[in-house]
Amino acid sequence: MSTPKKPTLADIARAAGVSTATVSRVVNGNFGKVSKVTRTRIIDLIEELNYEPMRLGRAPSRTEAGIVALLTPDTRNAFYASIADELEQAISATGKAMVLCHTREDPDIQDRHLRQMQSHGVAGIALLGAVPSPGLARAVESGRPLVFVNRKCPYGAGHAFVGIDNYSAGADVARHFLDCGYDPVGMVHGPLNSSASLDRYEGFRDALEIADRPLADNRVIEGGLSMESGYHATTQLLDRAVRLRAIFCANDAVAYGAYHRCQELGLTSPEDIALFGFDDNPYNAWLAPWLSTIAVPCVGMGQQIAELLASGPAPPRQYLLPYELKLRHSA
Repeated sequence: MSTPKKPTLADIARAAGVSTATVSRVVNGNFGKVSKVTRTRIIDLIEELNYEPMRLGRAPSRTEAGIVALLTPDTRNAFYASIADELEQAISATGKAMVLCHTREDPDIQDRHLRQMQSHGVAGIALLGAVPSPGLARAVESGRPLVFVNRKCPYGAGHAFVGIDNYSAGADVARHFLDCGYDPVGMVHGPLNSSASLDRYEGFRDALEIADRPLADNRVIEGGLSMESGYHATTQLLDRAVRLRAIFCANDAVAYGAYHRCQELGLTSPEDIALFGFDDNPYNAWLAPWLSTIAVPCVGMGQQIAELLASGPAPPRQYLLPYELKLRHSA
């Protein structure tokens, strides 16, 4: 039997009714001059036809077994950067190299990086903060070596994971607020398509419910995971009728934004409003030693990820690392 002909860039362009230059822009992530509709059509055809970009100077049968990839949603986030640094050190110690890809929480960009890394034949891919996407669903289904970090696989259990018990951590923050007598309390949580954000929210909400102090809808708001998002979400939350006594923030960056908005309003922490973050990123020691937060152990996390990436066809393992409540001045 003859081997099926692999699709070319020209085949994709012809099927999409666009120029090869337009397809090339999408393949290389240069979306600026391509409309959302056209980009989606091209990406769908790339996936449907299983197109793999040609890599110059590489024989088709060769794989990059000495390289692993880390996909991260935000290279500016100090928590994510710490994990990336730990993983790079662990990978380097094994004689391999690491490629860092920035997904920006965008499913299309995540899928592009997945295609590129898979076409290079990397030894494994770690996803720090994965978002649901068609390409990820296919990669999971194919059994490729994937490790999910911080957020669990959005397509069911049973996949390699390194992180903490976010549900328990959220519940611990709620119990701390109850012990301090903070009332009423609110929350700025991250996107709920993230297992980490969802688990923290549900743990916080459920612990308050058990204590007969239910979390009202007007005391909760969804934001992003940046300082800017924390600032704007806190602005909206504090503009509502009920003045909150404490806020649980999606992460430390969100807490920085919340703190800035509280300062503008003349609110001191914790005297007027208590603030609680999440992650205990490395900036806290220098810029926010006042911030109470959940400390997630970045140190050693890289080694666990590297071990899972090296485990090959072995049954997927999950590492739930210990976390710690860091109680400081803000709460």
